[in-house]
Amino acid sequence: MTDTAPNPLRDPRDKRLPRVAGPCVLVLFGVTGDLSRKKLLPAIYDLANRGLLPPGFSLVGFARRDWDHQDFRQIAYEAVKQHARTPFREDVWNHLSEGMHFVPGEFNDPGAFDALAMAVKELDTSRGTGGNYAFYLSIPPKFFSTVTEQLQRSGLAERSENSWRRVVIEKPFGHDLKSAQELNDIVHRVFPEESIFRIDHYLGKETVQNILALRFANTMFEPIWNRSYVDHVQITMAEDIGIGGRAGYYDGIGAARDVIQNHLLQLLALTAMEEPTSFSSEAVRAEKAKILSQVRLPDDLSLATARGQYAAGWQGGVKVSGYLEEEGIPQSSTTETYAAVKLEIDSRRWAGVPFYLRTGKRLSRRVTEVALVFQQAPHQPFSQTDTEELGQNALVMRVQPDEGITVRFGSKVPGTSMEIRDVNMDFAYGESFTESSPEAYERLILDVLIGDPPLFPRQEEVELSWRILDPVEEHWAERKKVEQYKSGGYGPDGADEMMARDGRVWRRL
Repeated sequence: MTDTAPNPLRDPRDKRLPRVAGPCVLVLFGVTGDLSRKKLLPAIYDLANRGLLPPGFSLVGFARRDWDHQDFRQIAYEAVKQHARTPFREDVWNHLSEGMHFVPGEFNDPGAFDALAMAVKELDTSRGTGGNYAFYLSIPPKFFSTVTEQLQRSGLAERSENSWRRVVIEKPFGHDLKSAQELNDIVHRVFPEESIFRIDHYLGKETVQNILALRFANTMFEPIWNRSYVDHVQITMAEDIGIGGRAGYYDGIGAARDVIQNHLLQLLALTAMEEPTSFSSEAVRAEKAKILSQVRLPDDLSLATARGQYAAGWQGGVKVSGYLEEEGIPQSSTTETYAAVKLEIDSRRWAGVPFYLRTGKRLSRRVTEVALVFQQAPHQPFSQTDTEELGQNALVMRVQPDEGITVRFGSKVPGTSMEIRDVNMDFAYGESFTESSPEAYERLILDVLIGDPPLFPRQEEVELSWRILDPVEEHWAERKKVEQYKSGGYGPDGADEMMARDGRVWRRL
């Protein structure tokens, strides 16, 4: 790796220096939504609080609200006070809020976009933003075409030789391969690929990035990171909450499209990919795309997939409703809230090693992890009276909420007999580092403003992911059956049966 290659694990210029964005304007569409209030506005403040935004940084909100600049600043102030990760400082807020402006309007209103164009040009003069604009589309995909066309018509998307334009797109990137390609065509009419940043907030998490560090910075792991030692891999994202107020979005989308297609397949790619030639965006993305192209579905999807809907039950001592009882969900819905799939990878490293992916809502607890489960020791000179069966060693990378790494191995129990028991050796981020990890959106927004794209999936990865998931969705659509599972449990019986057929079990949540 050369010294000049951008590295997502450190500052490409000098690891002792912070990465600071240059002069720019961030235009936030969908500024009234939950994502903006709970994540984006607090993340922008946290970046400013850490000194990572330039003095003239400006934020422009665009929405269908009869607000003036002060109204927008008040909404942002309340969001920051409630959700910011770093301590609130009046001097930082006052400086940041000076650059906050609001433009009211509809997405299909040319006059509103003309006013937006005038507003950002005024900021170029008054705040020294240099004609550099990032457009964050925190809006439903059905509005992407309208907004991008308005950006083009108004001249907002037109960059000069000395300035840049970038667009940020929140998932979902379509609902299948065809719609993803159509969405890509829409955005590409206005922005070149290098100016498109597709946000998958999981890739901004420190623990996800640490998968690369764990694999390629430690010689103890690489020799065993293959089919000769690994029995199987489990990738889990479990939630202990229901759909909340997301019925309008969630029904018809389901757990597989919402989580497996993006988050879990990205985790699979980082876990299974070969070592990149550098940590430049092109090198990392090339290896991720290569491994996704080698993923193969088993022949019989009836035996290699499972899905379910949470039913009424108890969660944390509180009685909760089932999915079909949630407000806005039709009784005939077959949308899954739990999905599991077995995948295989046609490569020398992973031939014969199954990857099991699962995600679900209203499960026993919230956890996201990647677990490499190793093969059992080939020779077991242990008396059956001492140890009935040796467990399998495991390396578990915990993404959330207890970020860290656990190694599970067998150890002798104190005493006169050779009794073996599984024990854990644990590394926790919070205990090993004095500095708290930045929130994922902090890292991703900063990368957009700097123009550093390694953590953003490109279109090839999106399409490869849909090629993997589309046959599963088509199979489920033909069967039109979804299994019920109790809230607060571990998921549908079909998921356990899927593993049992292979002589394996899920890691306990």
